[in-house]
Amino acid sequence: MSETRSNIPPSTPRPDAPASLLSESQRRDYDEQGFVVLRGFFEPSELETWTQRLDALVSGRIEIPEGMLVMRDVMVAKGVVHPTTPLEAIAKIQDFHNDPVLFDGYSKHGKLLDWVADFIGPDIKMIHNMLINKPPNVDGRHPLHQDLLYFPFRPADQIVATWTALEACTRENGCLVVVPGSHKGELLAHENPGWDHLNLAYFGAKGVGASEDRVHLEMEPGDIVFFHPILLHGSGQNRSTGFRRAISTHYASAACQFLPGAQSVGDMRPYLIVRGSEHEGCI
Repeated sequence: MSETRSNIPPSTPRPDAPASLLSESQRRDYDEQGFVVLRGFFEPSELETWTQRLDALVSGRIEIPEGMLVMRDVMVAKGVVHPTTPLEAIAKIQDFHNDPVLFDGYSKHGKLLDWVADFIGPDIKMIHNMLINKPPNVDGRHPLHQDLLYFPFRPADQIVATWTALEACTRENGCLVVVPGSHKGELLAHENPGWDHLNLAYFGAKGVGASEDRVHLEMEPGDIVFFHPILLHGSGQNRSTGFRRAISTHYASAACQFLPGAQSVGDMRPYLIVRGSEHEGCI
């Protein structure tokens, strides 16, 4: 049985970590554009470990941990597409907080948390994680949206997403797209676009469409992007013959507070302290 995440102590800052890792230009880019990309952040051996874990989970070589959601692509679930391998059926895995290889290896990665602290402060909670598979031969698009939609607490500036390419992410295989500067706006109303095949909860910001201002973020394996929860972003269809895999965790300051009447979704998706201290009366 997998070890319960609440029994594992939070990470501590590395003693050799500088007071601030973000350079002035990186901080300026994040403030003005809503995202910053760091090249070659993770080692190839780390990427291989996480990719192999995905393969093992989907193929059934290891048991699915409690609370983990293995999500089939909607076209597979409806019988429109008939995959030839188990991996080709899976859109993504969510909620890997009970998997020590993924959670301890990525979400609690010391170097990653050092950088996260530069964005949201020293007391850090993991609020969401996922391993994205994006197989070929399906639609798989995600319309432009804002992640703040999924988080019932504020302030938004104390939330940050991390998204790491496990393999090359290109326009052909459906890399991330972002709308620079859109994080300076407000949380928009979201809806299901009128697409024939849309995965569960792949909402799109109402009235935005495919925005002419969008930028494609082509990334090499090990590159990471940090982005603001109000930044409009999405991804296109994988038109290649391979996969487009990435691993992602969202973090929030432990000092964030729930919106009036809101509450945590509980054990289904717990907000777990990964560095620093809890704050009484907060998330």
